[in-house]
Amino acid sequence: MNTESTIVIRASKEKIFESAADLSRWPAVLPHYRYITYLERGTDRHIVKMAAERDGVPIAWVSEQVIDRERLEIRFTHLKAFTKGMGVVWSFEEKPEGTLVRIVHVLRFRIPALAAIADRIIGGFFIDDIAHKTLSAFKAHLEAPAQ
Repeated sequence: MNTESTIVIRASKEKIFESAADLSRWPAVLPHYRYITYLERGTDRHIVKMAAERDGVPIAWVSEQVIDRERLEIRFTHLKAFTKGMGVVWSFEEKPEGTLVRIVHVLRFRIPALAAIADRIIGGFFIDDIAHKTLSAFKAHLEAPAQ
């Protein structure tokens, strides 16, 4: 399963990168995130339990987050739950109209015979929806006039 979600945000890629990298602020900025708990906390590498919801359906997973400041890239590897092994990469590209923010999810299902079903449920129902809501909420937050 490969999915890609994108959005253009009128803010610098550095500002968007820092906002996206700071998981401690996600529940305050992203209404569909219920909580994020740090299980291990480093400078640019963390192990976190992340919990969100998709239209009232609660989901949670444990993920390693790596913040690559040199490449302005944020990478996640899911460590537990149905999405164990999934890689997620956030990247940022300057465009004339703003910064193109891209989230790519790559998952090879552990049980190939169930891949088509899992792709629709995990990829279509959960990942696409949550990624879209995440990008839209970051856009609204970062483009809002300063208070």
